[in-house]
Amino acid sequence: MKNNIAMIGLAVMGENLAMNIESKGFSVSVYDIDSNRVTDFISTRGKNKNILATYSLEELVKSLEKPRKIMMMIRAGDPIDQVIKNLLPYLDENDIIIDGGNSNYLDTIRRSKMLMEKNIQFVGAGVSGGEEGALNGPSIMPGGPASAINHILPIFKAISADVNGDKCSEWMSTDGSGHFIKMVHNGIEYGDMQLITETYNIMKDILKIDFDEMSEIFNSWNNGKLNSYLVEITSNILKFKDQDNLPLVTKILDKAGQKGTGKWTAISSLEENVPLTLITEAVYARIISSKKEERVRANEFYGNLEIKSSVNKDEFIKHLENALYVAKIISYAQGFDLIKEASKTHNWDFNYSNIAKIWRGGCIIRSGFLNNIMDAYNNNPSLENLLMDAYFVNEIKERINSFRIVLSEAILNGIPTPTLSSALSYFDSYTKSLLPTGLIQAQRDYFGAHTYERLDKKDGEFFHTNWTGRGGTTKSTTYNK
Repeated sequence: MKNNIAMIGLAVMGENLAMNIESKGFSVSVYDIDSNRVTDFISTRGKNKNILATYSLEELVKSLEKPRKIMMMIRAGDPIDQVIKNLLPYLDENDIIIDGGNSNYLDTIRRSKMLMEKNIQFVGAGVSGGEEGALNGPSIMPGGPASAINHILPIFKAISADVNGDKCSEWMSTDGSGHFIKMVHNGIEYGDMQLITETYNIMKDILKIDFDEMSEIFNSWNNGKLNSYLVEITSNILKFKDQDNLPLVTKILDKAGQKGTGKWTAISSLEENVPLTLITEAVYARIISSKKEERVRANEFYGNLEIKSSVNKDEFIKHLENALYVAKIISYAQGFDLIKEASKTHNWDFNYSNIAKIWRGGCIIRSGFLNNIMDAYNNNPSLENLLMDAYFVNEIKERINSFRIVLSEAILNGIPTPTLSSALSYFDSYTKSLLPTGLIQAQRDYFGAHTYERLDKKDGEFFHTNWTGRGGTTKSTTYNK
């Protein structure tokens, strides 16, 4: 008997996914470049399981039924290309290679084209949920050739998280789409984490709430519209004590790390001309946090503003809850806008409701709020922007004044709110029928003859003005609408 699927890479994610797959009735072959990992795994967690240890890629491939399904959970970049190169001599036409790591979607598109020429199927599958999710049910976002769906999706659905009978894995679209959706997921994750952090900071510095009470507030929010994994763990973190019975979070160095997916999301938004302001600011917030020593020196010049706030605590906590909720809506609206525009560029046929559906369980950004996004796209699959969905219009209208109150207080007291502020600015710009950018067009035409359109003329008709009386009537050819 040949095995159903192979796993290459036995670090935390690969090992736990292999255990998850086997527990759902599939037979698994495993391999790692470090043979000691294979031996350790098969003699401990993998012992007496339907798992076969292999010690070469040739042995791994020979152990599998056709078409062979080989999943890699290894570091993104050159290691992926090297493993593919080493696998190719042993593969047959229609075999399937799956990259389950956090690869850049452009690399996935490149690899897909290269392998297609050799009649090998390549699937880029975003996997979210960390160690616990990998073992007990992650969210999986596969994308690749349609011919691979029936071979791969039944396994992924079997091992993914379950929300009210819905499995948190659906086929995204063609080459690169799975890793693109995972990248946007991670970008939204950056935004959610930073929004929560700014809210926590406002509670701590303006309201002077102790950590146990803050924990209870986040816990109560988690039982309402802000129900989510990240709000839940924030509550747990804030009440966690160090050995001296002081909050551990206050002793953690304020330098946030990152692995690049948030940055990729921001770069992609510029390429697609999508104003992904909130997620981009979340990336910048991590970058500025990394300048710890420089920030300490700058603080010596300017010091800290004295907090002068006389807000009503209970009222302000409600405003904070509303502000965080509205900002979260805006963050997801931007993320789905990026997905929509990228789908045009790469000819991806996305089911937006399915994307929201599979993010409801297993992944880091899982939340009850995603049910409303799923409903929005079920009601209108061609919805322009989540901010135009009737449900979200009403939710925002009820809470937008709270958002303004919170930001006003934070700004007056010198509390940094990069993502909260960018969310409100985006909302105010997106919902204005007339922006002041006519002045920018006038400036561009003044110094560069870049032309402009007029509000009182038909769209697409361009004009140039001799602003100084000394210029000519020649127009620039570099106009970019």
